[in-house]
Parts: sequence; C-alpha cells; structure tokens
Amino acid sequence: MNSMLATDAEEAAAGRSSLETWAKNEHMRHVPSAEWMSWKVDQDLRRRIDILFSSFDGLPFDDPRRQTIENEFRALCRSIDRLADSARHARNTHPPHDLADRIAWGLNQAVSSLNSLDPHLIGRRYPFHTGERSRAEPIYGSLLAVIQHIDRVLTLIRTIDRNVDEHLLDGLVQLETPLRSQPIA
Repeated sequence: MNSMLATDAEEAAAGRSSLETWAKNEHMRHVPSAEWMSWKVDQDLRRRIDILFSSFDGLPFDDPRRQTIENEFRALCRSIDRLADSARHARNTHPPHDLADRIAWGLNQAVSSLNSLDPHLIGRRYPFHTGERSRAEPIYGSLLAVIQHIDRVLTLIRTIDRNVDEHLLDGLVQLETPLRSQPIA
C-alpha cells in the first residue's frame, strides 16, 4: 500500500510543469500599468509639452537661445520615438520635419503603441527559464527618459518665459465653490 501512494505522488508531480508561464507570474511593483503610462503620455506630458512649445514658438528667430532650445526639443522627439519603438516592434511611417508636427506625431505614435499593449501581460515578470527581461521595464525606462527630456526643456524655457511654471500649474486645483468676487468685509 505504501508503494502505491509513492507512485501516485510521482505521477501527480510529473503532470505539473515546473516551468513558469508569463500570464501566471506576479505583477512587478516597480512598473506602472500600461493604462497609466498611456494616460501619462496622452494627458499630462502632452499638456506640458504644448505649454513649453508655445513659449518657444514666440521666441524670435534671431535669438541666440533658439537653436539650443530647438536641439533639446529634437532630443525630446527622439526620446518619444524610443518610447514608441520600445512599446512596439515596427515603425509605421517617417515623421514630419516641422518640429511642432513632429512632436504631435511622436506623441500620437507613443500613445497608440502603449494602448496596443496587453494590459494583463505587460506588467508581469517573464518566466525565469527564458532568461529574458520583461518588456515593461524598457518601456517604463523610456517613459522616464521622456520625462527627463521635458525637464531639460523646461530648464531652458525658464530663461525666456519666467511665468512658465505658473502656466504648468494652471488648473491643478479646481475649487468646487469659487470665492466671491466682492470683498468679505
């Protein structure tokens, strides 16, 4: 009778695979969800970039600071392209040359790439036996690089528009009951 129980246990163990599957692995806590990353690019970063570009667009063409800021905007475009490329494997078309159109095109490509990710798999750890890293880590790293480039552009824009921080914080707090226009006392 004891030999029969040992045989049953060996058969049960042989029926289960000791290898991990991607869909059953836990979510990585250090990587946000694909939905959040898509929202961050589409809503928050797009708004910030539009405000920064509007300050840059008003700068005269003969201003010596213009070329430095334009170079930083082009570096921002390349980082947005890397974010879109890390979220998908193939690139659709060539970007436009005009800087404003290139930024909008790059943001649209990045958002569509992030939206195409499988939200149930992208934040999970790859199985250990594949020896590969998760796709979510390079995507999140690319998003952090885009945020860093926006911060570099912001530092340069502050030299030409002292009110840029005020514009960036506009609408951050919405009062449910606005203050009266007449003085209280």
